[in-house]
Order: sequence, then C-alpha cells, then structure tokens
Amino acid sequence: MNFSNYSKRTETTMRPEDLIHFCTPSRLILGCGARAQLPQLVQRMGWRHGVLVTDKFFSESTPWVREYVDAANALGVETVVFDGGAPDPTTVLCDEATAQLRTEKLGGAVDHVIALGGGSNIDLAKALCLTLPTGRPVREFVGDIGACRPLPLVAMPTTAGTGSEATPGAILLDPTNATKVAVMDNSLRPQVALIDPEFTYTCPPRVTADAGIDAFTHAIESFLTIDSSVYDRGGHPDPGYSGRSALTMLFAREAMRLCFAFMERAYSDGSDKEARIGMAYASIYAALSYGSAGLNAVHGVAYAIAGKTHRSHGTTNAVVLPYVLDAMGDVRAAEFFEIAKLMALNVASAEEAVLAVPVAVRDMVGRLGIPTTLPALGIEQRDLPDLERDALGVTRLAKAFPVTDVSERYGAIVRSAFSGDLRGLGASTTTEGNP
Repeated sequence: MNFSNYSKRTETTMRPEDLIHFCTPSRLILGCGARAQLPQLVQRMGWRHGVLVTDKFFSESTPWVREYVDAANALGVETVVFDGGAPDPTTVLCDEATAQLRTEKLGGAVDHVIALGGGSNIDLAKALCLTLPTGRPVREFVGDIGACRPLPLVAMPTTAGTGSEATPGAILLDPTNATKVAVMDNSLRPQVALIDPEFTYTCPPRVTADAGIDAFTHAIESFLTIDSSVYDRGGHPDPGYSGRSALTMLFAREAMRLCFAFMERAYSDGSDKEARIGMAYASIYAALSYGSAGLNAVHGVAYAIAGKTHRSHGTTNAVVLPYVLDAMGDVRAAEFFEIAKLMALNVASAEEAVLAVPVAVRDMVGRLGIPTTLPALGIEQRDLPDLERDALGVTRLAKAFPVTDVSERYGAIVRSAFSGDLRGLGASTTTEGNP
C-alpha cells in the first residue's frame, strides 16, 4: 500500500484538473415552517393545475396535505392528491397512477407536480412528471428520456437523508425481475426543493437512523468517488453525474461534519430540534455533492442486497459501507486521514486512518441499531455470487469506483461483508446492530 501522498491536502476549494458540471434545483428553500411559503410561490410561478404525490400516512395522519391544498385553492391553484405512494415504487405503480390521473382526474391539464414524503414518493413524482403529459409507460424512459420535457416538480422531503430533492434520477423497482431501474435526466431535478425540518420532527428512530445513514453514505461515497477529470461521461454534453470535484467535496465535507455532530443525537432523541435541523442541512449538503459527483460501490452492492432482502435503502447502504471503505484505503489515504480528523479519531497518520475509519464507521452503524454483516440481513453464503454479479451489473456505479480492479474488489467487499472481517478490526470492539 502506497501512502506517499497522504500528506497532500484535500481541503481545497480549487483543483486545476477538475472538469466541473454542477447541477442543482432551480430554487432551494430551507427553514422551519418554510412549507407555508409554497402556495404563494406556486401561484407566482404561473402554475394552476397540480398533482400532489404522497402516501396514505401523510394524507390521513398529518395536516400537511390538507393545509397545502386549501391554501393553494384559495389562490386559484387546483391540486389533485394522489396518495398511493409506496416504499420502493414500481414501474407498475407509476403506470397505474398515470392512467388514473389522466383518465379520472386532471387529464392533460396538469402543469406541475408536488412530492411530499421520503425518497420513494419523490422518485414516483419524478417519473410521473414524464408519464402524465405523455401517457407513455415509464419503462420507455429508462436509460434516456429522449426529447420529452418533464413537468416541473416541487419536492418536499419529510426525511433527512435521501437527497432526491436535488438529484436527476428516479429509481423504480421493475417487478418482472426484482431489479431497480433508473429514469435519469437533469431536467428531472426539481424546480423547487423545499426542505422544512419540521417535517422530520415526528420521524421514529428507525426512520431517522435509516435516513441519516443514507445522507452520510451519500456524503462519504461522493467524497471518495472517481475524479471529475477522468469520469467517463460517454460523450454526454449534459451528464447527470460527472465525478467529484473541489466543489462537490466542499459540500460532502460539511455534510459529514454535520452527520458526526447530529445523526446519533437525532436518533436517540427525536425531540432534539437542533439535531433535526442539523441533519436537514447534512442531507441537502450531501445531495448537492452526490447529485453531481455521483456514487459508486456502496450503492451498487446495496441495490443487489435490497433485491435479495427487500430491506430499506438506508439499511442496505449501512451494512456494506464499512467494507467498501476497507477496500479503497489504498487509493484514498489522504481523504481517510481527513475523515478521521472529522470523526475526532486518535490517529497520527494516513496508515492509521485507513485502518481506523472503516471500523469507526461500522461502530457508528451498530450504535444506530443497524445490522453490520450480511448474515444479519438473512443473506446466505450461496447468495454471494449473485450479489457480486448483480452489483457489477449496475455499470453506472461500478465504473465510478476509483480502483483499477473493480470486479476483484467487488468480490472482496461482498465476502468481507459476509464474514465481518475488517483489516482494522482490532482497533475497536463492535456490537452487532439489531436487524
């Protein structure tokens, strides 16, 4: 392992070799009670016929849907509510919602879409931005949306973690083969990302932990991903993702700092408003990083695990994250040293940081009550070849893993996540999180 460059500073706001392609929502609004601004903003945008995409919990157990619909109606903005959202929305659900809304409710009149909920509801809303005006099945947009211009989207996340309010993609489950497919284009980034931390105040601990570790994964994975100067854009003039740069790393660094300060506080005490607000900031900062830099092996392997276990996205990210970190210390030693300092780990060198950071991250995952090995998720040894194959099949993520031997390291990650072996295991005692 070569640590000769470990002393190189990564905390810089300029890297001459970067080729930056940075995309964000057109408007980003963040503040407690900010949701009250939305009806007037929608009116000002000139929109008059909208669909609000959410699920039964928010429509029936919170006042937020009715409050918005009534306030918007008073300003001359008609809003139809679709509350059929579900975890891991499928292509079938999207097509059924499209048919329902087009034939029974708004027809072709809809001029904007609003999403209220977690990443699943926001992903469904993004897909509907394409299918509502066209009536086409959503699978026709997988890979390339062509010349279709989606409806403008307002995203209001209710968890601090997914970052979907700032990203160009919608992830849907294809029930025909239990794999996740991506509908992706920069035009799918929300016109308005409205982050109101008050939405998260009542999130239960399990949701708080899953969302928080998702935000952290976005931050650390984008901080360590392939550089913008060598990212394979396939000749695309407007890529959704384009590798890390000094700009994306700036946001990732601050997101990690906030996660270390507030994630466990929000998990242990949901009434801690400072922690809730801190995680809202952490989530959007992480989204602004990975929404342009992209992700790699953690999400690639996590998608494969989710296909086998149907466990939550945050959990599947969390279980594999320490082992991905363990597999890339030789190519990101300087960055590991910086992360160790952010975590206040007692390390004196990059060599020590490369060993200590994966262990410390796994300890953190365990303290959040999340499993830290694949067997704790019900994965059996016979499943490992399938996991490796399915993970490598997500090529947009595999190609961004900043190593030369991607296939070999994916295999090592899966095997280590099964056995629980980390090179730095002796530096700490880990308690397995509860499934």
